[in-house]
Amino acid sequence: MTQQLSLPRRRFLQGAAAIALPLGAAGAWSQGPTRELRIGNQKGYLSLLKGRGTLEKRLAPLGVSVKWTEFTAGPVQLEALNVGSIDFGDVGEAPPIFAQAAGAPLAYVAATVPRPGSEGVLVPKGSAIKTVADLKGKKVALNKGSNVHYFLVKLLQKHGLQYGDVNVVFLPPADARAAFEKGSIDAWVIWDPFFASAQKTLDATLLADATGVVGNRAYYFSSLDYSAKNGDIIKIVIEELDKIDQWGKANRNALAGELAQIWGIPKPVVETVVERSAFGTGPITKAILGEQQQIADTFFDLKLIPKRINVLEAAAPGVA
Repeated sequence: MTQQLSLPRRRFLQGAAAIALPLGAAGAWSQGPTRELRIGNQKGYLSLLKGRGTLEKRLAPLGVSVKWTEFTAGPVQLEALNVGSIDFGDVGEAPPIFAQAAGAPLAYVAATVPRPGSEGVLVPKGSAIKTVADLKGKKVALNKGSNVHYFLVKLLQKHGLQYGDVNVVFLPPADARAAFEKGSIDAWVIWDPFFASAQKTLDATLLADATGVVGNRAYYFSSLDYSAKNGDIIKIVIEELDKIDQWGKANRNALAGELAQIWGIPKPVVETVVERSAFGTGPITKAILGEQQQIADTFFDLKLIPKRINVLEAAAPGVA
């Protein structure tokens, strides 16, 4: 006859058995990611990083899993950050200004080196517009609130014109290209790879690029909360992104080939993009955020954002 154990006795034996488990068996219960990094990426350098898998390998010993979600544009990524769907993403200069003005909890965590050669003002081949001053009174298309919006403002100022001296037409890249081809606009302010594509396939003439006018950096962002709690993860992501940059700088032909596949555009167009690009990604500094502050102030003056913002409030912990 089997002896029945009292309830206190059974609990004691169960506890003793748990304590007696081999360390390896106990470890098996604790295995698995303890933290997560949710990356929202556009088609570009983050796509290259995803394809290599090196980030996952570096983060695995820290118990960090990585989840990727592809987005079509920076503003959509920032909205995903605002609702808590992602922890990290890539974006141009302008969208973070609008996001911060709207109350998004974003934190700038990294920036590329300036890439002024990657945006420019195009005019049709044979256009009578030969100088920036000739833009006065002309129809100039651009994407509203984008990096090139700020570029045009500063370019006009440099050449003695005011923003109101030109007839700005707000069009997204695809619509602007169609208008450019039809001749319904006089100039188009645009960034790569649309910029290079128009030069290669429409025989467009470059009036001016951003050299000596604005920096045109790309930015990487997180949330204030995530970056404060996961500085070690952010540091590793920045390091891995810079490795991609340095590889691209040393292997431009291979980089052009990979980006051509990612973007779905001809390699000769991408070769132009790569040739005039600049390479390098590093942590955010207060000086870099000062550049963003100038953009924010300009957009407020143009009534593109509803209030003045202090960009330093979107600085990740430890910004020097």
